[in-house]
Amino acid sequence: MVTQNTIEVMAGYVRLSKEDEVKGLQSESIQNQKALLTSYAQERGWKLHDIYTDEDYSGVDSKRPDFNRLLADAEKGKFNIVVCKSQSRFTRDMEAVEKYIHNKFLLWNIRFISIIDNADTSIKGNKKARQINGLINEWYLEDLSENVRTVLDHKRVQGQYIGSFPLYGYQKAPDNHNLLIPDPVAAEVVRKIFDLYMQGYGKTQIALWLNNRGIVSPAAYKREQYANYHNPNVKVTSNVWNSTSVDRILKEQTYTGDLVQGKTKKVSYKSSKLIPVPEKDWIIVPDTHEAIVDKDIFWAAKNIRDQRVRHSRNGTGAAHTLSGKVRCMDCGSSMNKYQMTYRDNTKFYLRCKLYGLNKSQCSGHGIRLDQLEQNILCRLREYIHQYHETKSALEYLQDDRYQQRRAAIKKEIAALHTKVERARQAKREIYSDKAAGVLTVEEFVDFSQGYTQETQQCEARLSVLEADLEKLEEQKLDYDAIQRKIAGWMELKTLTRELVLDFIDYVEVGEKDPVTKEQEVRIAWLF
Repeated sequence: MVTQNTIEVMAGYVRLSKEDEVKGLQSESIQNQKALLTSYAQERGWKLHDIYTDEDYSGVDSKRPDFNRLLADAEKGKFNIVVCKSQSRFTRDMEAVEKYIHNKFLLWNIRFISIIDNADTSIKGNKKARQINGLINEWYLEDLSENVRTVLDHKRVQGQYIGSFPLYGYQKAPDNHNLLIPDPVAAEVVRKIFDLYMQGYGKTQIALWLNNRGIVSPAAYKREQYANYHNPNVKVTSNVWNSTSVDRILKEQTYTGDLVQGKTKKVSYKSSKLIPVPEKDWIIVPDTHEAIVDKDIFWAAKNIRDQRVRHSRNGTGAAHTLSGKVRCMDCGSSMNKYQMTYRDNTKFYLRCKLYGLNKSQCSGHGIRLDQLEQNILCRLREYIHQYHETKSALEYLQDDRYQQRRAAIKKEIAALHTKVERARQAKREIYSDKAAGVLTVEEFVDFSQGYTQETQQCEARLSVLEADLEKLEEQKLDYDAIQRKIAGWMELKTLTRELVLDFIDYVEVGEKDPVTKEQEVRIAWLF
């Protein structure tokens, strides 16, 4: 633990992004940054605790391994100074500047220094410079993100494949990584899937056919082929085929030789979350690479799929009351519906989806659907009566779901008000800087426009949130509607989909005891 009576102990932080490497910025190399920080510590007689290093990470990425190791060590008091070549090496995110440099580092008694842009938390009045650096870095990052998006869209329009890994069924051409060529093994599997589907096999039947022959799923195949392939969303069933993975193959137009890209996009340059893009906005370039599936076959399969969907919506394949809510207690997979007929008597059952795909990975957990619904109905009646006796309609209105939504809106509103006030304060300060000659007219205009734009964006978002909050409060005051709903619950006679959605988060079904024949059913209530 560093104390005020000990020698100054410094931690260095260096970072290099892929964009720096592309630009050939030798001055930003890891070696040069480390040499600069080592020399800086030696010149001042400071003890160098460690130099924390992140390569190929953006300055806005909060999941940088050594960045987070540095923060953890800082909180433990292993050093009392953090030095970077520039503030942008530490972070390009204005929120991170405020959170760590201007808040937590002060609480942890840590001095922050960035060498080339003269940021130093020990110098009174230096905060303004650090905030301006933070804003400039964030604006740079936003512009860079937009430029990268423009370049990638241009490549998509030109028919160049830009994915990090090729689509299942293809590999990248050795002499052109933007061109797809068929993978002899996986391409044959894709053709077989379309062949079976055209013969009348369903998607679940095709998945079983593939699993019974030991053909690994697309995710597992990628892990075999590419050592650096990693998908954080991989589920327990990723090693086997299921109806969803078969469906993705059948829907992929790229197998016809037409390159389809731009199906998803990031929420923002600060987030890795992807959201779907409307089909009309996808970028489709015809005949860019060798087809695996004939176009006539692909579109014929699509017609069959569309007809089956319409048939299902007409009632014969309608979802059951508990659809999407029941899962296996042991492996966590969803429970799928199937039917058994004996002497013209048809009963519907649920069983573990993973067991249906690969019997070696789980057991059936089979349960009759009508018996499960009756079980849940009885327990739901008890739950509602107990709930109604202990909570008034007003208390119901204050339940977790309402409170969480209301709290989330209020939290964002408060954060936006703080951001607006901070931008206004910064704008007032640059007037003083201009008058004192610290900023040129051009710099003043650039900063002023940036603060104004930021304020306008925040105020527009505030209007939306305040309207949402007002609607939420109006719903809260509708006591009569709530009382009517509770009265309807009290007269519960059958289990409806509406009741399931109102009350149940999920249901877990255990395996039946072979001796007692008892089977555990757990219900996770929404409130």
